[in-house]
Amino acid sequence: MTLLDDVKDELAAIGNEPAAVKKAQAATMIRFGGGLHLIRKHIVIEAQFDNRHAAQWLKDAIETVYGDDADLLEVRRQPIGAGMGVTRYSVRVLRQGGALALQTGLLNRQKRPVRGLPVDIVDGDLAQAKAAWRGAFLAHGTLSDPGASSLLEIVCPGYDAASDLARAAKRLKITANIRQAKNTQRIVLRDPDLVEKMLLLLGAERTSREWSGKRMNGEARGKVNRLVNFDDANMRRSAKAAVEAIAKVKHAFEVLGDGIPENLRAAGQLRLDYPDASLEELGKLADPPITKDAIAGRIRRLFQLSERAEVEQQQNNGGTRDK
Repeated sequence: MTLLDDVKDELAAIGNEPAAVKKAQAATMIRFGGGLHLIRKHIVIEAQFDNRHAAQWLKDAIETVYGDDADLLEVRRQPIGAGMGVTRYSVRVLRQGGALALQTGLLNRQKRPVRGLPVDIVDGDLAQAKAAWRGAFLAHGTLSDPGASSLLEIVCPGYDAASDLARAAKRLKITANIRQAKNTQRIVLRDPDLVEKMLLLLGAERTSREWSGKRMNGEARGKVNRLVNFDDANMRRSAKAAVEAIAKVKHAFEVLGDGIPENLRAAGQLRLDYPDASLEELGKLADPPITKDAIAGRIRRLFQLSERAEVEQQQNNGGTRDK
């Protein structure tokens, strides 16, 4: 079972809400799960879900809150090509579909389908705003696994429905964004703190704690990995610099021969004797011990002295050829 299944199971288990709150959730589930269909001039309500407990909640709400009969059917869709089928759960109201559409507010007073959410939900209290979000999430919501990116997303049946859901989120002190993707409108929360807050507001306390805990563990592992990679990169750079320094010390010794000041020779020799040591460690190995900056300065002066000697040798050789 996935984390998404867990959170939908937890939300579908909430059953002690007032009737007005249950109506807000049921109407939103119908709107986002499929909605109204006209079959032979007769209104049929059908809403499909990927979670059986969500579908069962809606069936029970239709029968207990509205007093209408509803059927719960298991629908298995076979994908095109290879792969396992997808099971969906359909809640249907056939005979009383028109009456239920009016009761839920999915048909307005002119008996036309609403473009967004019913007005009683849009103008309702905070509990109804939470119920609308809970119903929309149960119908068409997804939750990413905690990791590098956090995402709570709901596919909406149209821009008006997405806009009404965004307004409901704003009343809950949460900013939700609407985005267009694959010819659908989606409402999105990407900030991990807002995702956690929304899960708590919807009533998914247990899975919110689980999601938050996994997110923090993932962030901690990511930080450790970044530090390890950073350390590895530093080690590679240090090793490369040490190899280059050793080659330059050997070259300086060859160029300068016996004409090297003793303190510079000693510093260079330490670099050759301890190729893996840091500058700070080389300073401590000196006799007497010196600082990291001092040992680095002596090695640098050794290289400068070697470079000047090479230039002078080239100039002298050039002058000799001219004669």
